[in-house]
Amino acid sequence: MSITSQSELIGMQEASKAVAYTLRKMIDYAQPGMSTKDLDEYGANILTEFGANSAPFLTYGFPGWTCISVDDEFCHGIPSDRRVLQDGDLINIDVSAELNGFWSDNGASFVLGTDIHQHQKLVDASKDILRKAIDNIRGGVKIADVGHLMESEARKKGYKVIKNLGGHGIGRSLHEEPDELLNYKNRFDQRRFKKNSVVAIETFISTSSTYATELSDGWTMVGNKGGYMAQHEHTIVITDGKPIILTEGNHIWS
Repeated sequence: MSITSQSELIGMQEASKAVAYTLRKMIDYAQPGMSTKDLDEYGANILTEFGANSAPFLTYGFPGWTCISVDDEFCHGIPSDRRVLQDGDLINIDVSAELNGFWSDNGASFVLGTDIHQHQKLVDASKDILRKAIDNIRGGVKIADVGHLMESEARKKGYKVIKNLGGHGIGRSLHEEPDELLNYKNRFDQRRFKKNSVVAIETFISTSSTYATELSDGWTMVGNKGGYMAQHEHTIVITDGKPIILTEGNHIWS
């Protein structure tokens, strides 16, 4: 969507506050021995208190309130009683919700407890790349150039990017134009970011794979060559200068 009034900005801020707060509280709440279903239900209670609804459920009938992916699961992991969190797990939580007709999206990967499997470096790379990408987005900037920056930064750090996942427009629904805000340079993409538009910018930084493939459950995605992936995501409003980071209320940068 494009922000055309103060009321629309306030609506996006309120929806973004709900997802950012929920994500932060879920990260803080996660602990070894807990199932991903328990963690999802905790997040569901917080979103409900805001009066917000699960975006993936509303849009796609996703079997959960939030997407929780663990270790070699890259994204869209289904909350389950059978998936029990362990110390050192690489966890990704993606919270997207609708509130009063406005939609926002926020995600983060983190290491649970002790970094016994050395995932923290990957997590830090993903955070850093998202920060640099957002710092370079403003009205008129080519979308492909930001994708090039993301892939270049990943390569410098010894990582790859997932080429069939990307950010997207958002606001009045979960996925809007511009779609396919990719983590690499598509030389055929001549589109530019537009001032006042709202987009969800996200990283998909990988140790081994360059494509994500869907498992038989119809949701969970893993790497085509295995390995691990970290994702971080913010919903932003594009301006002539630095973007307004609507979901900055969480501790994604810390």
